[in-house]
Amino acid sequence: MVFVGKIVAAFFARVAYSVLRLAGWKRGTVLANAKHVAGAFPDAVSCTAQKSSNVANLVPVDYNVLLKNLTRHASELLFRFGTFKKLPHDFTAYPCCVDGWDFALDEAAIPVLEKMRSGGIFLTAHYGNYEAMGPWLCRLGIPLVASYIPVKPKWLNNILERKIRAVDGRSYSVDARTPRDFIRILNDGNLFCLLSDQDSRIPSALSGTLLGQPVNVNPLPDFLLKHRPQTPVFICWMEECGASPKDASSKKIRVLHAIEVGGAQFKVVEKFNKWLEERIRENPNLWYSFTHRRFYSQTPEIYGE
Repeated sequence: MVFVGKIVAAFFARVAYSVLRLAGWKRGTVLANAKHVAGAFPDAVSCTAQKSSNVANLVPVDYNVLLKNLTRHASELLFRFGTFKKLPHDFTAYPCCVDGWDFALDEAAIPVLEKMRSGGIFLTAHYGNYEAMGPWLCRLGIPLVASYIPVKPKWLNNILERKIRAVDGRSYSVDARTPRDFIRILNDGNLFCLLSDQDSRIPSALSGTLLGQPVNVNPLPDFLLKHRPQTPVFICWMEECGASPKDASSKKIRVLHAIEVGGAQFKVVEKFNKWLEERIRENPNLWYSFTHRRFYSQTPEIYGE
């Protein structure tokens, strides 16, 4: 069954990439974002998409590679997500090999992951295969709770919550919408997950800076820390070490990283943005928010509006 999943996942990734590339899916948004932050990438490459221009537009992103990475990760979620639900519970069991994939824990992350078992706030971004961290953290005994906007129709949402976003019979997906919901999650000793790299378009959004450009920031972490100032805050991400950005079939070791960035007394949002900038500079073709209008609230004109 695992072998079949590998074949189907590889086939789906290749077809999806070809279709999306042919359609030019999100190409304009990717290039608009990339040119907007190009100044933060001194080694950016010339944009070949606009050959009619006499002036080279320096962009840090290779649209085709970004699309390959995205479709590969999507195929893994669709056809091989079960592998992440089989990972060992004990830290001492790593490194290990499951279903032909190698997994490891960053040694420096182990005490942080241990602390995450007692709950807190978990910040991450649309970077790499971010969805796969959910079941992995659950398998490590971390009481993860991730807030998702329910999808329609209802039967599809039930499948997502009960089958995909569930590990060992427990769903880590929750439809939390009000401040009281979020506070309750923390009070129950859970680890609340928040994708914190999106453009916040609500009136209470905070101002910040990302890759040298002004951005709107989600105010929720700041709100939670004001009401629960002793809550620890963590950043966690998965790295595919040894992977060649040009060869999706190359051997990879999936390594889980985690750091603690403090609580209310620390500038958590600033620290998160600096962490994200480091990851993007390491490999901009893994930051999928390049396909989102991340800077719209501050500079909508870059998207041609």
